[in-house]
Amino acid sequence: MMALIRWVRDRFSQNIQTRLTGYFLLILLPLVIISLFAVERSRDILYEQAVERTEMALSSAMNHFDLALQNVEEISTLIASDPGMNELLNKNSTNFSPYSIVDFSDILDQLLNSVSVNRFVSQISVYHPASSRLISTHYGVKELTGETQREWLVEAARRNGTGISYVMSESPVAEGITFGQMTNTDSVSLIRAMDLYNSERQSNLLVVSFNKSKLLNIIKTLLPSENSRIALLNEKGQVVVETGRKYEDNISHKDMTVAIDSDYSAWRLALVQPKSELYEETDQLRLFTVAIIGLSILLAIIISWVVYSGIASPVLKLSRGMKRLSSGELNIHVDTKRKDEFGFLIQSFNKMAVVQKHLIEDHYEQQLRLTTTELKFLQSQINPHFLYNTLDSIYWTAKNYDADEISEMVMNLSKFFRLSLNKGRQVFTIEESITHLHYYLRIQQLRFMDNFTVDYHISEESKDVPLLKLLLQPLVENAIIHGMEGKSSGGSLVISSRIEKGQTVVISVQDNGPGIGEERLRYIQHELEMMGSRSVASSQDEDHVKDLFGLRNVLSRMKLYYGREAQLTVHSVSGEGTTVTISIPLDRCKEVNLK
Repeated sequence: MMALIRWVRDRFSQNIQTRLTGYFLLILLPLVIISLFAVERSRDILYEQAVERTEMALSSAMNHFDLALQNVEEISTLIASDPGMNELLNKNSTNFSPYSIVDFSDILDQLLNSVSVNRFVSQISVYHPASSRLISTHYGVKELTGETQREWLVEAARRNGTGISYVMSESPVAEGITFGQMTNTDSVSLIRAMDLYNSERQSNLLVVSFNKSKLLNIIKTLLPSENSRIALLNEKGQVVVETGRKYEDNISHKDMTVAIDSDYSAWRLALVQPKSELYEETDQLRLFTVAIIGLSILLAIIISWVVYSGIASPVLKLSRGMKRLSSGELNIHVDTKRKDEFGFLIQSFNKMAVVQKHLIEDHYEQQLRLTTTELKFLQSQINPHFLYNTLDSIYWTAKNYDADEISEMVMNLSKFFRLSLNKGRQVFTIEESITHLHYYLRIQQLRFMDNFTVDYHISEESKDVPLLKLLLQPLVENAIIHGMEGKSSGGSLVISSRIEKGQTVVISVQDNGPGIGEERLRYIQHELEMMGSRSVASSQDEDHVKDLFGLRNVLSRMKLYYGREAQLTVHSVSGEGTTVTISIPLDRCKEVNLK
């Protein structure tokens, strides 16, 4: 009988310990679930942000490629429609005479000038089928002896008509000979027929080869790691340029793939990066989380045992004595050797049991009811008003964070980019350009907390004049950075346009900033004068240009599109402000718009 009692007691003790462990684990369960969910969610957010950043970077690079393609196509149009060059080609027949050498030399000089205009062009060639000779800026003039090669070039000129097509260097033109071997190029090339506006044109063919290294420079900076891969693909899926890990047609689910398609050329820019690189830090966080969860479970088991041994065991012993006392065993005595609070409690219980024997009939039940009443009273005082106060405080704190300025900045930025990428348009009216510019200026005003104002003096006759896209933005940006920055208030920016003598469009950007020092102003004016004195407008060489990027960009585009008569001047008085003025022939504005 005693053995049965001890077995029941042990089983009951084990049950209590198990329940304590279960309670601790139950408390940890929400924390474990939330931690694992947070880790997985952070991985998803990290992936989404990486994709978004990559799309923005690829989109910017693709815009750069589109701009390069547009520039090369414009140059090819100028060459193919050049009447002087077409006359030189058409007047030379199968008889290759000394006069032909002189004519081809003139053609070669013109082609070399065109190559110097655009850094994305490595060489330009013209095939003259009458003499079977290929005029190239790379090696001069050579005769094509292969019949298949000549037929391929003639057929390409007839097939294209007035259109444009792109040929890869590895495209076959004859048995064992590729297009790259024939033209001595390792990059993609643009081909089109010469003498565009002559319906009876001969089969002369223009070949413009891209500079592969310059194309690679655009995407090299986007490569996030050595295990990643970026490739520019044409509309047929052929790789134009690529860098990094070998590009694969079948991408594993373990790789992040982001691709941007060009609306202009139908080309695609694709990036492939292993997801393991993105998740490297989050994987460490996951490992730490799992380790913490395991340690927490272990601590829960240990704490449950400590709680049982130090708290639950004496409480259980006291509980058993109370049960025996409640069953009528008034001579109950609980043994204990503890000197702590639990020992005092058990000893007090033993004393209570002795006194109870004398008072049970007179006072026990009355005291029990009184104790129960007091307990219920204390419980009724637990008012959850603190919870409502806390939630109310959180609510009003959130209401106080009114982010109207951020919303306006995002809206203006969205409109700015929407107009910037408006279906590839290169020309806007001055009125549209000012509207576009206003979005950018509003963003800057919010940034500088409206410490400067903007006034527009746009004459009515100049509003409809066509103007290159984003031509004014670098000038305004310089005025804000060098003129408005540092001003706490009172800044002023004036943008004006007018037509002088019915021949010239004059646009100026004026600020009341600190101005430019005399020595610096002389340097700027000298650099602009040097750029304006060149025979042809050349693209900027990033390896040598150290400053004045915005002014150089604006002047280079003006010279390229509007000719040498287009001017950019800078006038500044120290302590009063700076005025930048551009002057463009009105007839050239209309000609560029027609193109």
